[in-house]
Amino acid sequence: MLWLFTKYALTALLVVLISETAKHNDRLGGLLAALPLVTVLVLIWMKLEGLPQAKIAAHAWYTFWYVVPTLPMFILFPFFYQRIGFWPTLAISCAMTLVIFLLWARLLKRFGVYLM
Repeated sequence: MLWLFTKYALTALLVVLISETAKHNDRLGGLLAALPLVTVLVLIWMKLEGLPQAKIAAHAWYTFWYVVPTLPMFILFPFFYQRIGFWPTLAISCAMTLVIFLLWARLLKRFGVYLM
């Protein structure tokens, strides 16, 4: 139970640290958010919990493929936010990311990468 609490606390601390940094410095907050810190933590947790090497490697492999369809959101979010506000922009961004992901998964399936 202590291990689980430690994982939650460190992961939450990371998210809070990034959001607090972003309040004071847009560039540094963006840089920290762009770094795969959560993924690195997940890989560390998996290793410390004794998961097999193949499972950890597969997690890193699939993380790469899942990140790609999220990238357009970061380009379009600022554009829409200035025009229609935060909540509609967030909804559009999430829907757009889902559609792009489905198209991405269909494309990658042709090359032997199965995301779904």
